Amino acid sequence: MRTVIFDLDGTLADTSGDLLAAANACFREMGHGDVLTQAQDAGVALRGGRMMLTTGLKRVGQYSEALVNQYYPVLLEAYRSDIDRYTVLYPGAMEAVSELKQRGMAVGICTNKPEALAEQLLLSLGVRGAFGSLVGADTLPVRKPDPAPLVEAARRAGGDPAQTVLIGDSDTDRNTSANAGLPSILVTFGPSGEDMAALKPEGLLSQFSDLPDLVDQVLAAYLGS
Repeated sequence: MRTVIFDLDGTLADTSGDLLAAANACFREMGHGDVLTQAQDAGVALRGGRMMLTTGLKRVGQYSEALVNQYYPVLLEAYRSDIDRYTVLYPGAMEAVSELKQRGMAVGICTNKPEALAEQLLLSLGVRGAFGSLVGADTLPVRKPDPAPLVEAARRAGGDPAQTVLIGDSDTDRNTSANAGLPSILVTFGPSGEDMAALKPEGLLSQFSDLPDLVDQVLAAYLGS
């Protein structure tokens, strides 16, 4: 069965506002106030908690790996306690998922967000049941860009890992698919959208309404059918 696996943050949903709020809670606790802003750091947020802490601490001249490690659990707890205040699904995302399933494809999620937080967020957004699998950063001993989580997400979704395309928004997603020998489609509507073409994915997506046909085209080319 052909399979479509989605990244979560920056691909299916704009989670940057809640992620930045959790990071700024840490910076306030350190005495720095709100260091990160939506306008400047939305792209940083979508690269994860450690990247936000690293970026903010360097900005205030206080960076150390030890401080990042100390506050990472604090950030996760702040995020867990207020995970969906600002988060929204991108327009047309779930309609595209529904259409892919109607076309006989399996769908799942492979994210570098901790699995429990991804599960919590998807349940809160009311869309967990639409996806046949969820593989997070800590589901396996390795995480993206290692190909194993992508392959496992396809398998758990009931699909064929050899007929899978990854939908993502970053070089991590591009490298994951490449490491698995699989195609990727990168979205251009996120904070780093203008950089996606340079990664040379098999497809670029500007709006979700185009996704079902684009998946058909990319998988047909990849599978030679």
